[in-house]
Amino acid sequence: MRAVEITEPGPSDVLQIAERPAPQWSAGQLLIQVQAAGINRPDVLQRLGKYAPPDGASDIPGLEVAGVVVDGDLDGSPFNKGDLVCALVQGGGYAEYCVAPIGQCLPLPKGLTALEGASLPENFFTVWSNVFDRCALSDGETLLVQGGTSGIGVTAIQLASALGHRVFATAGSDDKARACEALGAERGINYRSEDFVAVVKQLTDGKGVDVILDMVGGDYLPREIECLANDGRIGLIAVQGGTKATLDMGQLLSRRLTVTGSTLRPRSVAFKTAVARHLLQTVWPLIEAGKIKPVIYKTFPLEKANEAHALMESSTHVGKIMLQVA
Repeated sequence: MRAVEITEPGPSDVLQIAERPAPQWSAGQLLIQVQAAGINRPDVLQRLGKYAPPDGASDIPGLEVAGVVVDGDLDGSPFNKGDLVCALVQGGGYAEYCVAPIGQCLPLPKGLTALEGASLPENFFTVWSNVFDRCALSDGETLLVQGGTSGIGVTAIQLASALGHRVFATAGSDDKARACEALGAERGINYRSEDFVAVVKQLTDGKGVDVILDMVGGDYLPREIECLANDGRIGLIAVQGGTKATLDMGQLLSRRLTVTGSTLRPRSVAFKTAVARHLLQTVWPLIEAGKIKPVIYKTFPLEKANEAHALMESSTHVGKIMLQVA
């Protein structure tokens, strides 16, 4: 099969097409003929040598795919050969074939193409497990999304909005702030020209938001503490702004605040299977009803994965960057 290799840690041009043996499925797995794969920020970190694959995972980048089931441990599974599925994987997505745990596979939502389906798993698993599980966003509560035009951001805005929450989001330009609003955010905040703390406090009559989804970290954290409501929660999923922060612990104590963090890739198959069940029950019907839509910014052929990575690093996109494989 054709696959994209990281020839050595470095810039995007270290991604090269190579011939690899097709992966062999084992118990509890499906073999998928990949039609499309998503590009995600962890893929870039892996290419740079800053995010090694977990033990046993493929060294081929790619954390989400969609395609046709061609083989696998099908007895007793909900899938058959020929089914269209999308799947969350630990690696191996930038290739013509990929194996995935059955519990991390979902039927392609009705009405979606494989390209659209491949844009879903990484972002929806991440948003659900952090915003709704770890941070327990509940009825009547508000959400602030940092980086609202990223793949994670557009997912969080649409999902929380579709479930009836007030959502605010930050972005790096006025145009991107308006794009957040078009996706369902009550207010997009240009973090380059506005103080998100002041805007959030104003919009919530001084109360602050209940949950913040943060992929920045660093000096954003103390500012986020300022715009959290009492009993508020911060879900940290990346540290693009740095790994160090100084927090006012008195605020955490007196206002019962929570700062929690997680990474999805090393979590167990059992954990991800449980998230998949929630998505199938709660989120897939919203997608099939058109209340949540995939947002795809640009698509590249497999052999131009390097250009897709360069676009990801430019941060000029709104939504997902994808690879067309088949």
